[in-house]
Amino acid sequence: MTHLYAQHGLSEKVFSSTRKAMNLIKKEKPEYLVADFLYGYSNNYAGVNISNLDVMLMALQRYSPDTKVIIIAEKHEIEYVPHLDTIIPLHGILQHPVAEADLAKLL
Repeated sequence: MTHLYAQHGLSEKVFSSTRKAMNLIKKEKPEYLVADFLYGYSNNYAGVNISNLDVMLMALQRYSPDTKVIIIAEKHEIEYVPHLDTIIPLHGILQHPVAEADLAKLL
């Protein structure tokens, strides 16, 4: 959706890991964070963390609390996403496949 971000005057930065994204969050204060959600079915997540995004959202809470967070999840995991709202307020939740118009409404 690179063209959609450009239409809204946003520059897109894509990261292959949350660790790389967290490094940027510490240096810059992004206006938006759009992230894919993966529920933590294993003990590593289920005991303490909800998903693959918990640690990054905690960093966001500390370094850039005004960033608008948009989470994208698969249908079978979308019910777990609202739990992330306990870490940082979510700006929006979208389900795969994401319609461009739905994302545009949140930008």
